[in-house]
Amino acid sequence: MSEATPSIPRPEYPRPQMVRTEWLNLNGEWEFEIDYGNSGKQRHLYEALSLKDQILVPFCPESKLSGVESKDFMSAVWYRKEIEIPANWNGKRILLHFGAVDYEAEIWVNGQSAGTHRGGYSSFSLDITHLLGAGVNVLTVCAEDDVRSGLQPRGKQSARFYSHGCDYTRTTGIWQTVWLEAVPQQYIQAFKLTPDADNGVLHVEGDLIGADGLTFAVEAQYRGKTVGSGSAVVTGKQARLSVKLSENHLWEIGSPNLYDLKLTLESHGKSIDAVDSYFGLRSVKWDNNAILINGKPVFQRLVLDQGFYPDGIYTAPTDEALRNDIELSLSLGFNGARLHEKVFEARFLYWADRLGYIVWGEHANWGLDITTAQSLQPFLPEWIEIVKRDYNSPALVGWCPFNETWDGPTGARQNNDVLKITYQVTKALDPTRPVIDTSGNFHVITDIFDVHDYEQNPEKFAGNYEAMRHGGERFVTFSNRQKYEGQPYFVSEYGGIWWNPGQSDQKSWGYGDRPKTEEEFLARYEGLTLALLENPHICAFCYTQLYDVEQEVNGLLTYERKHKFDPEVIRRINATTAAIEKTFANNIKA
Repeated sequence: MSEATPSIPRPEYPRPQMVRTEWLNLNGEWEFEIDYGNSGKQRHLYEALSLKDQILVPFCPESKLSGVESKDFMSAVWYRKEIEIPANWNGKRILLHFGAVDYEAEIWVNGQSAGTHRGGYSSFSLDITHLLGAGVNVLTVCAEDDVRSGLQPRGKQSARFYSHGCDYTRTTGIWQTVWLEAVPQQYIQAFKLTPDADNGVLHVEGDLIGADGLTFAVEAQYRGKTVGSGSAVVTGKQARLSVKLSENHLWEIGSPNLYDLKLTLESHGKSIDAVDSYFGLRSVKWDNNAILINGKPVFQRLVLDQGFYPDGIYTAPTDEALRNDIELSLSLGFNGARLHEKVFEARFLYWADRLGYIVWGEHANWGLDITTAQSLQPFLPEWIEIVKRDYNSPALVGWCPFNETWDGPTGARQNNDVLKITYQVTKALDPTRPVIDTSGNFHVITDIFDVHDYEQNPEKFAGNYEAMRHGGERFVTFSNRQKYEGQPYFVSEYGGIWWNPGQSDQKSWGYGDRPKTEEEFLARYEGLTLALLENPHICAFCYTQLYDVEQEVNGLLTYERKHKFDPEVIRRINATTAAIEKTFANNIKA
């Protein structure tokens, strides 16, 4: 069982699609020190007997919950914690896991380097067995971060001292759970689950350590009943098998049927390692007009979710807060979200899987100069880690590695090969989902054509898409830079209606002019939204945004997640049957 207790923050198991029983949550109080001059390595801080301050992990030092709440730029930060390995873990491998560390991390165990990792949004692990000693062991972490360099993805973290516009408080260092796990010498390192809903099959690819010649076995259950099993001999580090399911229960929006899964590594019938998981049986396809889930066009009523919290910044204060954001969105009539300019933690996807809530995965590309192919070096390895980590989620229905790839400050254009290569790599890793190369602009190669349109006048907004209603030319922003080529059409950002009664406009930000009354806001929201729902050649929208973030006050909720409007009014508008769904229903009847 885990050593996690309610007395430490975020005590829940951090990797819900691959669960083992022997783990130790390292969240809580760590020694901490800000290294403004980034000189700590030269000063051998990894050998220090103590650091100057303290911090509450997994909250970043900029946040209130961390106990530090330092908002200035930090070139590097240091963490130190003394740990003891449980006695019953003797003889096992000890893995050290980090949910995310922003940006470039090096980890020491007892003063010896255990490894490094680059990327502020992807999870990583280190085998530290050989560095551990008896009794007390010391973990030290250094995280270097420079959001102003142009050499790393920063997302919506402000490159100025203050937050401004749609950029907000920065996150430096550890911002997701840190934990230890005990595994056998031969163990299951990872696995890839590909559901085949049309044939009622689950394809499984296992990544095994030290297991050549052993047996990799899988058993699927639905509500406690075994509905499929299979096994394969491990060749090298790999094992592949397909499990035919005796019962097919589809994972659908609002009806998230999930199967339980047991994966074991066996030798002569004896279990050496075992993990628990789950999967959803569903398909995602796309044609000229629609994105189909389980063969049916479902209008994706999405909302922009940026994953910020008033007290935790990038880190939700509790697991319940992650679930609550999804439930609030569902209560407003949305069926999913664009997870925007941030890679959300695995437990958010877990709740999306459990609640039948679709999401698009996106990297935090803002801040990275992509005018040269050199940007692939910091971007692509982390993106590969992200795609691999989240591949198994049934709620995830599409990938979007880049968002609004504007040209550089000197006028240098985006390097189209950066988008093309990233698209190709993503499709090689995951051919089962659509990929948008860059949301909004400037498209190079994309499965879905999307635009961002913040026109605030409902009549003008509807006029942009009027020709499309009758099968005419698609509305294309930046027509000199991108071209519509027959893909499904998605208005992936719209609205952003500024509404901040009782707040100073000088300290707030939103799109266009602010409505004068709540009635004017709701009329605008309805006009903009129905223009998209009633168009038979639009398959999805994404409203900006679910909740306010700091000075950006165009959320349907406040930053504290309080409703600004009667949720039933918003829900009624969003629940309007979309033209694309009406057309499908009529064709079925005919």
